Amino acid sequence: MLSKNTVKFIKSLHQKKFRNEEQRFFVEGEKSVLEVLNSSFQVSILLATPQFLENHQLEVSKSSCEVISVTQNQLEGLGQYQSNDSALAVVKMKSNESFDFPLGQLVIALDDIRDPGNLGTIIRIADWYGIHHLVFSTQTAEFYNPKVIQASMGSFTRVKFFYGDLAQIFTKWNSPVYGAFLDGENIHQMNKLEPGVILMGNESKGISSDLENLVTKKVTIPGFGEAESLNVAIATAIISDNFKRLLS
Repeated sequence: MLSKNTVKFIKSLHQKKFRNEEQRFFVEGEKSVLEVLNSSFQVSILLATPQFLENHQLEVSKSSCEVISVTQNQLEGLGQYQSNDSALAVVKMKSNESFDFPLGQLVIALDDIRDPGNLGTIIRIADWYGIHHLVFSTQTAEFYNPKVIQASMGSFTRVKFFYGDLAQIFTKWNSPVYGAFLDGENIHQMNKLEPGVILMGNESKGISSDLENLVTKKVTIPGFGEAESLNVAIATAIISDNFKRLLS
């Protein structure tokens, strides 16, 4: 039975302050909940309709979480989806642990990406291109923001990430850093590169000056029309695609 305390607790997780205090976030919708149940994340509470529980008995049985059967109306009153006829999971956050540069691979680094939708989409793009490591500046949007989780479409379960001082990280890694700049080298004309870091900058200001000094090579996506710039998530996808092509 869904208690008032549980409702209050889940609604509090809409706010970053309480997510940080409780070290919990929520995931909603059938696909994303199934992804998190099958991942290395620890689910604390699963609220699900009888239909979801019947259809996914194996996934639910593998988790040691508290399971609460609820109605669709109850689910829609708890999360942010206008329509959720399946499930909502309360999940434990992972600790912010750094990792060494993964030799022979690409890493996406984000400098002050503020929009949660963009961050979630970039996580999904990274997953699509098999880029499993991401690093974020401390000013970048919160990974566990519900809009980030929604936009990632489950891909948040398949990437490693941490927040930190990008300048210190790049210096420690000593790997090539490819920064996205309007005056960079045309990525379509590049024919050789080494595995390294793809650095994407703020949606309006670009890459900060202190990080620009650490960029090994500036790259750009050639434009053929009159638009002033590309959305950062779209630009990340195009650059990732070209890098994968060059490294294959």
